Amino acid sequence: MFTGKNLVPLTLVALIFFSALFSLFCVFLYMRGMGELRGLQAQAARVENSRNLLRLIAAESVEYSKRNPAIDPLLQSVGLKQGAATPKATK
Repeated sequence: MFTGKNLVPLTLVALIFFSALFSLFCVFLYMRGMGELRGLQAQAARVENSRNLLRLIAAESVEYSKRNPAIDPLLQSVGLKQGAATPKATK
């Protein structure tokens, strides 16, 4: 049915077909990965914005404590300000 002359073109067509299917599969995986990457980039941007906001609030709190030292115990409890050094009793 298939002679040597017909077998080579048929094999080449089959290779092209499977190559195209494999390429479509790779494109699908790429697109799915890009969608996940965009989602992770958006999440990273939100985390970075939150981090910057917390840094700003912390800096403002420390600056406020210079005018109103009543906030010092709160800042000390979260580690934003060192506690007052207690002098050691000397004998």
